This record gives sequence, C-alpha cells and structure tokens, in this order.
Amino acid sequence: MRRVVKPENAPRPRGPYSPAIVADGFVFVAGQAAINPDTDELESGDIQSETRRTLTNIKNILEASGSSLKEVVRVGVFLADMGDFQAMNEVYREFFPADPPARTTVGVNLPGIKVEIDCIARVAEATKRSSAPRRPARSRKWRGKRRR
Repeated sequence: MRRVVKPENAPRPRGPYSPAIVADGFVFVAGQAAINPDTDELESGDIQSETRRTLTNIKNILEASGSSLKEVVRVGVFLADMGDFQAMNEVYREFFPADPPARTTVGVNLPGIKVEIDCIARVAEATKRSSAPRRPARSRKWRGKRRR
C-alpha cells in the first residue's frame, strides 16, 4: 500500500513530488528547506534558524503521516557550506537529543538556501500492529463441529 501525505502545516511542493510517501510501514520524507508553510516563503537566516524551521517542517510532515521524530531511522543533511556543520549540529541535537538516527551530511550547491534535510521513519501505527501478538489462522480444512 502506498499513501501520499500532503499536510496543511508543511510547505507545498515546488515541483512534481510529494512531501512524503507512506509505504510498507515507513514514511519517506522529501527534502525540506526553511519554507514557512503559512506564507509559503523561504525564511532565510543563519544556519541555525534555517535548520530549526526545516526540522519543524519535517516534524509536522511526520506527525501527519502517523509517525514522529522518535521513529526516524535515517536522515540526509545537505549543507551549502560545510563550515556550518557545527552550528547545524547544535540545532539538530535539539530535535534528536537521545539515540539519534543514522545520518549522512554532505556539502552541495544549494542556490538560495543553507540547508536541506530529508528522512525515513517508521510509521507508528505499523510498529504497533507488527508487535501485537497474532492469532494463528485456522486451516480451511478445519471442519470442527459448532457448539449449540
């Protein structure tokens, strides 16, 4: 099953992509930037303010998908300036204070923005379902007598 997620409290896509896709118990969040979802405008500023807005957008998308930051298993961080790595990390720790997800951080050419972040997370509903004890299925050959 594949479900497109388009939360109202997250930026609208700027091209032919979905903000997130839920499939097979995971949510795949497209790269997000420091776009204010209320104004649909870039909130440019220092790396810390852009990182905070970007991670807030991701948090909102995850919650609309039935997940959360605690369920994130993989993050990709793309920095326009690798000199911003430490300052970005300070804000990142606010959102992932304990047992952070696996992460890759790379320097890339990002015209007009300082950071873009994407992630993969487990969907909480699927996690709850998969950990619940399962009842064994009855065989179709079973022809036990019904009690009256």
